[in-house]
Amino acid sequence: MKILVTAKRVVDYNVNIRVLADQSGVDLNNVKMSVNPFDEIAIEEAVRLKEAGKAEEVIVVSVGVSQCQEQLRTALALGADRGILVETDEALQPLGIAKALKAVIDKEAPGLIITGKQAIDGDNSQTGQMLAALAGLAQATFASEIDLGEDSATVTREIDGGLETITVKLPAIVTTDLRLNEPRYASLPNIMKAKKKPIDIMTPADLGIDVTPRVKTLKVEPPAERAAGIKVESVEVLVDKLRNEAKVIS
Repeated sequence: MKILVTAKRVVDYNVNIRVLADQSGVDLNNVKMSVNPFDEIAIEEAVRLKEAGKAEEVIVVSVGVSQCQEQLRTALALGADRGILVETDEALQPLGIAKALKAVIDKEAPGLIITGKQAIDGDNSQTGQMLAALAGLAQATFASEIDLGEDSATVTREIDGGLETITVKLPAIVTTDLRLNEPRYASLPNIMKAKKKPIDIMTPADLGIDVTPRVKTLKVEPPAERAAGIKVESVEVLVDKLRNEAKVIS
């Protein structure tokens, strides 16, 4: 069985985000980029399933600019077998990414597709669900445990009320939550081996899809700066300020 996983290129989570002066977007000049952390979890899970003998091949897919090959190489160093880049300079949104992934699924026919539950840039948590709808496949979102059978997968999901366990028929879409696993670090030998692993590059036109954005970004603003805290002399003054200034109690 093939397992297909995703690797979105995002600003590294340790970087302090800056907005461009014209407020058209986020400043990416000389900014460290990395694999979306939730996608790292997806890659780790796919590699573990292969190591357990439940899959023969792990394919990693990225949709975006040419530089996404850097993140694909990272995924290959973590244990994926080959990469696919759907290259485009469009400002991608969840529907466009889902269309591209659906076209790759049609081409590769994987038995299981694992994606991150969300990307840390847009935080939309939509691509996996849209992909399942477009591909007509079962879905199990926010997975904290995956037990893969011959023709089904039993998935423990994290929900508001606790945990829910469901069984889905393969092929299926699974999106990962934080507690599914702890991603490994790439060793130097594997980093060197990853340089020789194949990456196929194609465009949305090659796949016969349109990834043009449906939503236009008008302006990007940083969050308002928080006012400095103050010390109060007594509980009475604190209650007065909470009631009359902050208006959080009545």
